[in-house]
Amino acid sequence: MTTHLFFDWPLLAWALNFATGAVGLALLLTGWRLLVGPTVTDRVLALDTMYVNVVALVVLQGLREGSGLLFEAAMIIALLGFASTVALARYLSRGDVLE
Repeated sequence: MTTHLFFDWPLLAWALNFATGAVGLALLLTGWRLLVGPTVTDRVLALDTMYVNVVALVVLQGLREGSGLLFEAAMIIALLGFASTVALARYLSRGDVLE
């Protein structure tokens, strides 16, 4: 059972809704850059930005629900996103991931 701690304050509820919409719009725009991006570097940066936006959405949902489990999920997503960005950059620069 989750408790909605912050929804007694209408300004904070409005701010969470606005932030969720703004991050969702940023996610859509980076998805567009991922599909259209003229170079591979643009696509890698868009993918990196997308996982940061997903982490922000998970954190905002954790604030909305008052759940600590979503913050742990955000940390796991951030860790996997960082590792995948490093692996993709190494692959594109050298042609292999492992030495």
